[in-house]
Amino acid sequence: MSGGAEVAERGPAALGESPVWDAAAGRLLWVDVLGCEVRAHDPSGGSGAVLVRTAQHVGAVRPRAGGGLVANLRDGAGLYDRDGAFRWLAEWPEDGCRGNDAAVAPDGAFWAGTMRYDEAHGGGRLRRVTADGAVGTVLDRVTVSNGVAWSPDGRLVYYVDTPTGRVDVLNAGGASGGRPFSRRPFASVPPPGLPDGLTVDADGCVWVALWGGGRVLRFTPSGTLDRVVEIPARQTTACAFGGPGLRDLYVTTATTGAPPDDALAGALFVVPDAGAGLPSPAFPG
Repeated sequence: MSGGAEVAERGPAALGESPVWDAAAGRLLWVDVLGCEVRAHDPSGGSGAVLVRTAQHVGAVRPRAGGGLVANLRDGAGLYDRDGAFRWLAEWPEDGCRGNDAAVAPDGAFWAGTMRYDEAHGGGRLRRVTADGAVGTVLDRVTVSNGVAWSPDGRLVYYVDTPTGRVDVLNAGGASGGRPFSRRPFASVPPPGLPDGLTVDADGCVWVALWGGGRVLRFTPSGTLDRVVEIPARQTTACAFGGPGLRDLYVTTATTGAPPDDALAGALFVVPDAGAGLPSPAFPG
């Protein structure tokens, strides 16, 4: 069992988000949404660096199977090659909207959420983008599309629309990428804080970071809260397993909205030996 949270990288990020373990490179990727940065953290040396500076706000990135990144940007999903060259995979510019959290499904599709900058009710969407650039809408009229992750067997999708104050679960719709169905509440999140990014571990437990809560909660597959991890920064945003054996839990935070005395706001944290994570699929495009 792990101890407490430790500072992995001080940042500070204006809006740290979307951590993911890049197994091929042995590093953790995460973004500063408002800083337009993709960062890479090397746990073996305890160092971090800016990997890519994006031309737009970047909600999330995920590794590509052939190298490079797929990114959820303000105006759509884009591809970065190994050498930094960029091209659009799919575009959906909407005035007042930006990309937020995103993930790669077991079938290789990129699920990309959006939200309005003013967080207006129903102004966001969750889209599904395939490697050939085909786009479908998974969920319409959400508000702040946030964490999305799959159960170990790929049959369930866990999803957060932050203002609802809960984690939902959907049937995944099959390996062929069919539309998810039967969206229903999975777990209500107790205050303080609202649900933000999430991850699922090898036991099927759901870990969710709380915006404004300074903690990460773990729910069992039945939706029972069974663990609370305190993080010494109030604006916790997302979490992911990484490191050797995917046993360390990484947690991103933000300076945005943090109180003036929050000295560690915007840092990247790690909780050593917190559990057993699942590999994140690489995007095939």
